[in-house]
Amino acid sequence: MQRSSSNSSLTQQLGERWLTLMNHLQEDPKMAQVMSTRIGQYLRSRPFLALALLLFSAMAALPVGLFLLFALITIVISAVGFVFFEVFLLFVGGMTLLSVLSGIALFSLLVSVIVTGVFVTIPNLLKHYYPHVTKKESAEKTPGLKQQ
Repeated sequence: MQRSSSNSSLTQQLGERWLTLMNHLQEDPKMAQVMSTRIGQYLRSRPFLALALLLFSAMAALPVGLFLLFALITIVISAVGFVFFEVFLLFVGGMTLLSVLSGIALFSLLVSVIVTGVFVTIPNLLKHYYPHVTKKESAEKTPGLKQQ
């Protein structure tokens, strides 16, 4: 018996709190503005549909929020991944360019050494093996000297 009286008083307290909450919501100017629209009047005349809409919107908030968070994280990761991929491509391109330029520099150095060696060696070989050719040319270049 005592249990049923405590249950009834608990139910009465919950009912009073519910009515207080409903009165507070109806007195709110923003809520009054929403309820004065056509959709608000339609939902006021159909409380079961209003409750279903309220439950759906409350329960859909978490999955929609998680999806938007997933989409945002995916976009950020894609952007970061794109930046890393671009940096990787620039690194590979830079290393390729460095290799090609180093090869060109070594080739230029080798060709200049060979050409310089040829320009130095050929006149010395001519002087050594054909001294009469080089003396004749030097005598023609200097006309003031006697020819022998």
